[in-house]
Amino acid sequence: MRGAVMHPEHVLRIPPAARRLQIAMLLTVVILVAEVVTGFLANSLALLSDAGHVLTDLFALGLSWIAVRQATRASTGRMTYGFHRVGILVAVVNAVTVAVVAVLIFIDAGRRLQETPEIKGHLLLGMAIGGGLVNLVVAGVLHQESARSLNVRSAFLHVVGDLLGSVGVLIAAIAVLAGNLVWVDAAVSIFIGLIIIVGAARILREAITVFLEAAPAHIDVDELVGEMAAIQGVLGVHDLHVWSITPSIHALSCHLLVEDRSISQGCVLLEGINDLLLNRFSIAHSTIQMETEECDPNALHCYLSPEGTVSGDHAH
Repeated sequence: MRGAVMHPEHVLRIPPAARRLQIAMLLTVVILVAEVVTGFLANSLALLSDAGHVLTDLFALGLSWIAVRQATRASTGRMTYGFHRVGILVAVVNAVTVAVVAVLIFIDAGRRLQETPEIKGHLLLGMAIGGGLVNLVVAGVLHQESARSLNVRSAFLHVVGDLLGSVGVLIAAIAVLAGNLVWVDAAVSIFIGLIIIVGAARILREAITVFLEAAPAHIDVDELVGEMAAIQGVLGVHDLHVWSITPSIHALSCHLLVEDRSISQGCVLLEGINDLLLNRFSIAHSTIQMETEECDPNALHCYLSPEGTVSGDHAH
């Protein structure tokens, strides 16, 4: 007997994230043009470095918008889970691109630290203030959706990096105007690069965890098994798999050893288990096979052979 519960929140719809990303893209174009022009006029590496990051932001926001739209497409005979993982792929691409930009920033900053370029601090100051205000607006637009989607979160990371970059540019501008400390401009660029690297590493780690189909970080598998086994009528749990389709969509499959009972009683038991999975562990997609004959009592996690078959006593 297999069971699954379809919940209302799984009905596909066009999410508000798509509209928010469109607004963010428009504002990002404004920042990009302003920073490139001002960066050349002021001869500021910090500002040009931030403009390079803004360019990757625009790329990231565009890819995120595409991914959000793809995620609304219905499942097909070939893509049975739908297109949700397009967003995970986009998050990986975004993280890698910002890491590359950070490396380029480090190279240019090292060169600048050995030179003493003339920097126009007043232009730097004006752009830092203006760019920072716009980045605040963009971050506010994306913040709510970033909590729900790794894809949007990766784009939000770009924007936060820009916001911190604007703060760094502001510091560089003050240093140049107050004491002609032009080296601060390059130092701020290195700071921006480090922020980018750290954020990109976090996104990559979470995306790789999803691709490897590891158990979600918030789920203790031993606790999960214990609570399932504690339900009256359940005698054992084996061949268990818990994974994430996306960071917010979790799934489970397992075999349950149960007392011999009627189909209607089995359905009641299954409903109780699915309620536990949803309300306690945020698992809304489950495939559960009920059995009255014990297989291997030690086979909590089944072994898949390299040939793609279930080996040994785990085959049914």
